[in-house]
Amino acid sequence: MRLLFTLVLFTLPLTPQSSGGNLQSSTAIARGNIAKRGCQTHCGNLTVPYPFGIGVDRGCSLDESFDLNCSSTENPPKLFYGSTYIEIYNISDFEVRVSNDISFTCYNQKGNVDGQYNAEFVLWNTPFSFSQKNKFTVIGCDDLGSIITTNFSTGCWGTCNEKNEVSDDEHCSGNGCCQTSIAKGLKDYITSFFSFDNHTKIQSFNPCGMAFLGEEDRFKFLGASDLNNIDELIDKTLSSVPIVLYWVIGGNGSCKEATECKGNSFCKNADISGYHCICKEGYEGNPYLDAGCQDFLALCVDFFSSSSFVSAIDEKKGTFVDMLQMRDCYDSLLSAAASTTNNAYDINECEDKSKYPCHGDCSNTPGGYNCTCPHGYSGGDPKSRSGCLRVRKNSKLLVLFWGHCYSFSIFSLWLVKVVHKRKLKKLKAKFFKRNGGLLLQQQLSSGEGIVDHQPRFFTSTELEKATGQFGKDRILGHGGQGTVYKGMLADGRIVAVKKSTIVDERQVEAFINEVFILSQIIHKNVVKLLGSCLESEVPMLVYEFVGNGTLFEFIHDENYEFPTLWKLRLQIATEIARALAYLHSVTSIPIYHRDIKSSNILLDDKFRAKVSDFGISKSFSCNQTHLSTSVKGTMGYLDPEYFQSSHLTDKSDVYSFGVVLLELLTGKDPIFRTHDGERMSLVTFVLSMEDEQVVENVDDRVSDAPKEQLIAVANLAKRCINLNGMLRPNMKDVATELEAIRSC
Repeated sequence: MRLLFTLVLFTLPLTPQSSGGNLQSSTAIARGNIAKRGCQTHCGNLTVPYPFGIGVDRGCSLDESFDLNCSSTENPPKLFYGSTYIEIYNISDFEVRVSNDISFTCYNQKGNVDGQYNAEFVLWNTPFSFSQKNKFTVIGCDDLGSIITTNFSTGCWGTCNEKNEVSDDEHCSGNGCCQTSIAKGLKDYITSFFSFDNHTKIQSFNPCGMAFLGEEDRFKFLGASDLNNIDELIDKTLSSVPIVLYWVIGGNGSCKEATECKGNSFCKNADISGYHCICKEGYEGNPYLDAGCQDFLALCVDFFSSSSFVSAIDEKKGTFVDMLQMRDCYDSLLSAAASTTNNAYDINECEDKSKYPCHGDCSNTPGGYNCTCPHGYSGGDPKSRSGCLRVRKNSKLLVLFWGHCYSFSIFSLWLVKVVHKRKLKKLKAKFFKRNGGLLLQQQLSSGEGIVDHQPRFFTSTELEKATGQFGKDRILGHGGQGTVYKGMLADGRIVAVKKSTIVDERQVEAFINEVFILSQIIHKNVVKLLGSCLESEVPMLVYEFVGNGTLFEFIHDENYEFPTLWKLRLQIATEIARALAYLHSVTSIPIYHRDIKSSNILLDDKFRAKVSDFGISKSFSCNQTHLSTSVKGTMGYLDPEYFQSSHLTDKSDVYSFGVVLLELLTGKDPIFRTHDGERMSLVTFVLSMEDEQVVENVDDRVSDAPKEQLIAVANLAKRCINLNGMLRPNMKDVATELEAIRSC
């Protein structure tokens, strides 16, 4: 099929228009051709340009990640992303505006949670990321809101004590409303709240806190009226504040690998990974469609200067063409191009065999036609009279021979696939045995403790898909025995996948020990093990995702985004103590962690402490007083009594916890440098002081804490780090004492 622009041009209206206008070049993909041939171009009043396409798996988009769904059951019709409930409001050259999601927490007069929802948004395996036109906004007078992503966390604190402190000038100033920017290229987030007094002091005018990510310019804060009516505020925000998404072609690629930029267009690298296609200057249309970008103005000039047009004009009157006629041609051609979707008129070459010869079976195609020899004939060019020759009878044997060859090839491929599948199955069984799978099954089925939660065995395929093939952008950190990745399971749960870095059969016992120990633990302040994968070359563990960083970062990182208040530090210390007391005395088999340190304490989105990394933990029977082991732990936190005797007891964890307590109190590292540049142990530093002196050396960020609480915690910490383990309290007593200090 040929593409004849002149056939379209002769049907264009050429009447002058009364209004002028400039002929401008545009790269907007909504002008000119819009979608693939035969594909829907609009959903209600919303234009859907290619590479997006309406219809899931209909072939109207570049690939499935650009599939959209137009719901005609709505009035007017609504556009959604793929099979999700994410509504699309607008599509432009590089951006898409979509429906929002709001987090909120409401409290009753007693300070108990009365209603709660934490929003999360995941854009993995899509062409989208969150635009920096969005800002994270927190509404409330007693709310620390946080937005947590794979590689970035931030937040802000909305405060106010009285209703009249809040301005209604439509801006977020920090009183009752705060905003913060996000990093470039984010593809996921979870929002959450932390309230210091659960709104008990401001209940009369602000019973709820709210947070969302949305387009900055679209949100107007109306002060006290917004604080007092959460339902209206949520409805207003959902209806007026979209999330702006930035879209690209090529995923993690660049213009070096660009394959989607068609004729008369050029490639431009996106601000992050991926690229965009843009029409060259003087051309318009959709640079992603096969027709590419067209010079519509040049087509009109050619038409008005053609002999057929000039001959129709009286030579005595001249051949001057009014520019209004030219602009009318230009606008009409754009309209015609949009309606035909490919800027062309489709002719069927098969209907004119004198011009397009075919002495066989003819079929029309976009831009041409196919001509093949009819059934029973074969040969060279069917467009030639002598091109096709009748197939002789003995050629049937040849056909039969090649048919058998084809069947044998198919069978061989199937056989190779079966053999490969069996080899893969044997290899996975080998890895399962080498990685301690049989040992774990034996421990889980033995009488060594009661397993309250049977860990799930994940497949390697599941975890590869969940972590994006263990991409570098999914790395959360590096632990003692491996690398930790962020992933999303098929059911939508966000998880942390710990993948061993090396296969060392000497470490298998430690790895399986961690699985077995964690399978017995169900406590809100201990990281939850969901399962393991032992059929891969290196073993992997799957945990719940705890995304607010570590306690070490909370204390020592000057760039940490959240306030490190004393009240929050005391809460974290109490939660760690509760977790250790549970491990020591509540589980069916007492468990000693052996590596308690601030970097092994994770913080969730509500700043709850969760004890993690049980790789070198030990469990023992109740009638044992100690366990003789090879000494393991971290210098600065390691119990000196255990270090000298190799006798592990519950008091070894008490000592390590005492060091963490001193970190929370002083803000210093376990081994720090003095003003003279000498390295000193924090334990030695504190034991050389009286309680009053310890208070004088507390972290500047908590110096406003009640002095009585500081002295009480300092005294408790000194008892925990007593060099004589017999004189240290047990963790149950420590937890009880911290509870009492908090209530003061």
